[in-house]
Amino acid sequence: MKCTSQSHTSCVQVVHAMCLLIWGAGAAVADPISMDDFVDADQAQARIGQLLFYDKILSGNRNISCGTCHHHDQAGGDGLSLGIGEGGIGVGPDRTAEDIRKRIPRNAPSLWNIGHNSIDVLFWDGRLEVSDQFGNGFDSPAEEWLPMGLDNIVAAQSLFPLTSQFEMAGNPGENAIAGATHDRIDAAWPIIQARIHAEPEYVRLFIEAFDNVTEIPDITIVEIGNAMAAFITTEWRSFDSPYDAWLTGTALPASAERGRHLFFGAVGCAGCHSGPLFTDQTFHALGLPAFGPGRTRLFDKMPRDVGRMGETDLLSDAYRFRTPSLRNVALTAPYGHNGAYPTLGDMIRHHGDPVAARAAWTTDMAALPVAPWMDGVDFAIQQDSREMARQQAVLDINPVAMTAAEVADIEAFLHALTGDTAQERPLGRPATVPSGLPVD
Repeated sequence: MKCTSQSHTSCVQVVHAMCLLIWGAGAAVADPISMDDFVDADQAQARIGQLLFYDKILSGNRNISCGTCHHHDQAGGDGLSLGIGEGGIGVGPDRTAEDIRKRIPRNAPSLWNIGHNSIDVLFWDGRLEVSDQFGNGFDSPAEEWLPMGLDNIVAAQSLFPLTSQFEMAGNPGENAIAGATHDRIDAAWPIIQARIHAEPEYVRLFIEAFDNVTEIPDITIVEIGNAMAAFITTEWRSFDSPYDAWLTGTALPASAERGRHLFFGAVGCAGCHSGPLFTDQTFHALGLPAFGPGRTRLFDKMPRDVGRMGETDLLSDAYRFRTPSLRNVALTAPYGHNGAYPTLGDMIRHHGDPVAARAAWTTDMAALPVAPWMDGVDFAIQQDSREMARQQAVLDINPVAMTAAEVADIEAFLHALTGDTAQERPLGRPATVPSGLPVD
C-alpha cells in the first residue's frame, strides 16, 4: 500500500491500528521463508558476479568496487553513516576520505534478501521499481534507456552505482565512463562492456555460463547486470535466525520473547516492519536528524534530502523514506537513511519519542570519516531553521512510552532476527579478480 495523498499520516495511523487488530499482541507476522521465495539464479553466473562485485574494473578510475561499500567484513555494508565513494581509501569504518568531492548522501543499504520475490522497489527513495512504464520492466533513473533483458530488479539496481559520479564513475574529465555518463546514462555502458571484453578470463567465464553468449560482442551490460544479480540474490540470502526457528516451534530467549510481544503488540513496530522481510516496502517519515550533503536536485541545491518526493515530486512524499528490512539488522549499523544512529537502542528510542531524540542528537553520533574540507557542508542544513521546521512537521510515527527494560527487550528481539549462518556466505570475498586489480 502506498499513500500519496496529503492525508498520508492519517493513512499510516489507520493501517497501523488495523495491523495490531489483525496480528494481535503475540502473533507472528508471516510464514517462514524458504528457498522457493527467491528469484532463480545460475551458480556459474553467480561466480562471475562475485568477481565483478569486487573488481574495480567497473569503476571509472579503477579504484573502487561494489564490494568496497558492501563488504563481506561489514555484513554487506560499510559501517559508515554516509559512504565514501570515489576518492576514498580502505573499507569499513576505517575508510578514509583522501580526495573526495562529496560524501555519498545516504547510508549504504543492506543487501540481505533483496532477491526475495516480494521485493518490487529499491533505494531509500524508491527510484527503482518494477513497472511497465518504460517498456523495459522498470521505472528507473535510466527511464527508456535501461536495456531490455535484465533478469530482475537486482540486476537493474546493480547498474546504477557504476554511473554515479560520487559512487563509482568518478568526476568529469577523469575517465571515459564519467564523461559518458554526463552525456547520457546509457552512454557509459558500452565503455564498461569494452573493459570486460578486454579480459580473457571474463570472456571465457561468460561464454561458459550464458547460453546466449558465444562470442565477445554478446557480452553486454545486460549480462554484466544479470551476473551481478545472480551473485547478490544468492550470496545475501538469510532466513535461519532464532526467529525463524521460533516460527517452527523453538522458543526464543526470554528477553527476545518479551521484545517480540512489544514489537508486534503495544509498541507497534510491525505496523511498518511487516511481512517475511520485516518491511512494508512503503515510505515513512521518521524525523531523523538531518546532516550531510543532501540529495540535491538540478532545481534544488539546498543540502537537504526530501526522500521519496525527489522521485515523485509530490509534496505528500516529502521526507519519507523506504522502510528497511530488519533481517540481520543487528549486523548493519549505523541506522536510518543517513545512518544517524550508531546503535539499535538509539534507533528504538528515536521511534519511541522522535522529537525528543532528534533534539538530543549530537553530531558525534554520525560515523563520518574525517574530511576537514567538508566541515562547512556536513551539518550546514541544521542552521536553516525554516528547513528544520519543515522536516520536523512531517512525522509518521507517534510517541510510545518505553522503559529502558522494554527498549532492551525489543533490541534483544531484533538480535533474534540475525541468521545463525549470516557470517558464513556461500562464495564470500574472492582473493583475486580477473583484472588483476587489488581486492578490498
